[in-house]
Amino acid sequence: WLRDVPPHSFAIDEAERISTGVVMPGQPHAFSYTVTPPRRGDYAFGHLHLRWQSVLGLFTRQALFPAAEPIKVYPNLVDVKKYDLQLRKNRLWELGLRNAKIFGSGSEFERLRDYLPDDEYRRINWKATARRGKPISVEYETERSQNIMALLDIGRMMRSPVGEIAKLDYAVNAVLLLTYVAAQKGDKVGLLTFADEVNHWLAPRGGKGQFHRMLEALYGVESQPVEPDYSRAFGYFAARQSKRSLVLVFTDLTGSINTDLLVAQMSRLRRRHLALLVTLRDPTVQRLATHAVADSQSLYQRAVAEQLLDERALTLERLRRLGVETLDVAADELSISVINRYLALKARTMI
Repeated sequence: WLRDVPPHSFAIDEAERISTGVVMPGQPHAFSYTVTPPRRGDYAFGHLHLRWQSVLGLFTRQALFPAAEPIKVYPNLVDVKKYDLQLRKNRLWELGLRNAKIFGSGSEFERLRDYLPDDEYRRINWKATARRGKPISVEYETERSQNIMALLDIGRMMRSPVGEIAKLDYAVNAVLLLTYVAAQKGDKVGLLTFADEVNHWLAPRGGKGQFHRMLEALYGVESQPVEPDYSRAFGYFAARQSKRSLVLVFTDLTGSINTDLLVAQMSRLRRRHLALLVTLRDPTVQRLATHAVADSQSLYQRAVAEQLLDERALTLERLRRLGVETLDVAADELSISVINRYLALKARTMI
């Protein structure tokens, strides 16, 4: 028989990983079995163990054949696959994606339309206005190859789970879908991951190749048991990216001790870039804030949960007043919500 040694954390039917049979001299033998990795990251298969009988069947020999091999387990790409499938069918609305006709402030004429109160005066076409007897604005095709940057917090709070999946994994999936969609829109996407220091930097680039580079950068990212250093991360980004970009900051506000630093850095960021803070709601905190009080312990839990939610709401409101875009959604809505906001901002030519 032949026995393989998969990573110990992989789910597997033990009976499947042992193959028995007759192998003729000089002939190949192949067998397969199914494993389920617990999560993305780096793993390794062990050596092969082989056991066979002598020609006369009088004794059994056993040997180990060096065959250890590292493997990579990539993030779940089900959202990307769904998007691609529905795009081919022209049925993106089934995923909850809103169609956004993109007009902008580029240089190529697109169309004339009625003037809107928030239009710039330079957009008014005075000849068309005189001819039609009402204000008429000019729309231009939006500029292509805009920069999109994802700043991904991998600090301690991003390891907290929503259900059975860590917040970081939800954010990773959202960044990958954003990269895929933005590449199709002609935009360039980059990445910065950080905790108490910057862990990875991927300069914004376009095309299908960037999606694969993003996969390589994100498949093994792990949350760190430390608070995020927003000042260091934002300073690193500012030193390397001066062109105006849409900057999505994926982080967690629940119980963070660096909220004031985050607000200050987001305010500074929006002076040059379009800043969007992306956060996940914590269903556990929301549940504790509304559950019935039965004893002193449940009363304390509810009070703490209510305080956390109040502080969170206050922080988001402070950011909005400073002109920072915010997106605070449930985990299972994150990927689609990020894409919808990206498309909406692009359609409004805010990037």
